[in-house]
Parts: sequence; C-alpha cells; structure tokens
Amino acid sequence: MPDAITGAAVLAIDGGNSKTDAALVAADGSVLATARGPGSNHQVVGADRAAEVLAGVVSQAAANVAGAAASGRVAAHTSACLAGADLPEEEADLGALVQSMGWSVTSSVVNDTFAVLRAGLDDAATPHWGIGVVCGAGINCVGVAPGGETTRFLSLGRISGDWGGGGDLGPEALWWAVRAEDGRGPQTELRSAVPAHYGVRLVEDVVIGLHLGKIGYDRLHELVPVLFSVASAGDRVARAVVARQADEICLMATVAASRLGLTTAGTSTAGPPLRVVLGGSVLAARDPVLTRAITDRLAARLPGADARIVDAPPVAGAALLGLDHVGAPASAAARLRGHFRASLQA
Repeated sequence: MPDAITGAAVLAIDGGNSKTDAALVAADGSVLATARGPGSNHQVVGADRAAEVLAGVVSQAAANVAGAAASGRVAAHTSACLAGADLPEEEADLGALVQSMGWSVTSSVVNDTFAVLRAGLDDAATPHWGIGVVCGAGINCVGVAPGGETTRFLSLGRISGDWGGGGDLGPEALWWAVRAEDGRGPQTELRSAVPAHYGVRLVEDVVIGLHLGKIGYDRLHELVPVLFSVASAGDRVARAVVARQADEICLMATVAASRLGLTTAGTSTAGPPLRVVLGGSVLAARDPVLTRAITDRLAARLPGADARIVDAPPVAGAALLGLDHVGAPASAAARLRGHFRASLQA
C-alpha cells in the first residue's frame, strides 16, 4: 500500500560518488517528487556523513510532496542503489542503515550498478536479466541471469584489478603528455592540449601545479573530454588509451556473461538476445571513438548481443527495481520512464 503521508509506493535512491538522487514514486509510476544531494559513498565520505546525506535528500523529497520536512515513513518500500555497496558485508551494513531510518516498511540495498542495468532493460519482458557495465569515475560490472543468478567484480580500483573511468583516463592522458614533453615517450597532441586545458604553457606546469596544490588532483578527471577530443582528431596515442578503455569494458562484460553461461545467448533463436547495458558518465557522453570501439569488440566477443547505452538516470533504475518489488505493471514503468525522459530533454 502507498504511504499515507506521500502516497508513494517506492522511495528510490541512487547514491553515488558525486551526487545522490532520491525519487518518491506512486504505484502507477507517477513521480511525486525528486531531490538531489551531494555524494554519499561511505567509502569516500565516511559512514556518518553518508547517513546524513541520505537522510537529507529523502527529507527534501518528502517535503516536496507534503509541503514540509517529513520524518518517519514516506513510502511502502525503499529501493536504494548505493555506490560503496561492493561486498556482502557492506550491503548488509548499508541495508541495516536504510531500514533503521524508518522510511518504509520494507527496503532493499544493492550496488548502484544494478540500477544502471535495470534502467537499460525492457520492462515488459520478464525476468529482467543482462549484463551492466558502468564507466564513470571508476568502472564496475554486474550480471544477472534469467534464473536470477548474479555475478559481479570487487571493483575496488587497481587493488582489485580494475582499470578505467575518469579516475584512470585523466591521469593516463597526463602521463602520456608528460612523456611526450620530456622525450621519454612518443609525440602526441596531448602535449599541447593538456596544459591548454588548465591555462598554462607546459605540461610541466600542470605537474608542478598538482604537486604544489595549485591544481587539485580532483580536477584530473577534466582531462577525459580532452583525451576523447584528441583521439577523435586521429592522435595515435590518445586513440590507444581509448582502445584500452574499450577493451576493459568489453572484457568485464564478456567475463560476466561467461560466468553466467550467457555467452551464446546472443545467437540463440529461442529467446531474447543478451542485453549489455552501458552506463556511467564516460559512456553516457557517447564519444564516437569509444562507442564504436566497444560496439565492434562486443560484436566479435558476444555475437548477437544487444548493446545499448542507457538513456535513463540511475535513480530511474532504482525506482524500476522498486516497482518490480511491489509488483507494479509495465504501464507503471512506462510512465516512470516518460517522466525521466522528459526531464532529461527539458
């Protein structure tokens, strides 16, 4: 039953590294209110701050419905997809935190990659299954089989064998620019594009600026569009970095599919093709060089698979998972998608 205060069947939360989104959704898929706050990844901001951010964004969303900050229950079910829910014990701890907030009768907490996957899957075709790869600040991948089995990677950065996302692409662009300038590496247009982005003359000035704190290390992700621009112009070094990113994305998808026995699903005539959902800020930018490289590699490694870049925000995926939980019809999912599609176009 919808909550009496807000009329919401689902409280959807997408908690990421840079932002946290919440949405209150009625049983028919109508979006009653949304709210946005700062990042809530407990691995980055700490458990106390994460709880504070989550509480703030939910309170803001509820206030947008009720006219005043609400406390207590605001929905029948909470569907929270949170960055930092990487290990079973982290999911359990975050699940206990969310349930203790008293926002709903029931709640579920999963890694935010599941929200991206669900957002990219068809609503009418059940069960909802496929492979989801997220490439944003970092890189992650999950897979769900038709029978409900799941697979995932640790996705804790380089210590767990990962490479990719803005946290690696930006520094990689700088690395090649430095070596081009000092003679240790091949020449590349990154040599001029990198310092130009920061308004300095030499790559050395960028490095010294980082070392002395005049340029924040958190600004290295700004070099991702610079890298893609140089690659699009045909620079061999930049294109090699983009190709490496494509390789990593496709490798994770292929391994996840293999673990679940889905490597031949794309060529089967007995059922729907394997869907590979691509999301995160790096992939959502739809850079033509990267997108083409991924498409070509997936076609070779998972023939017949349906690769798609998700066109809905992750909070929509969290809401769809919530609607699945409460047994909402496909029409509710369609209404929800329509709302977020319109908001993206506005």
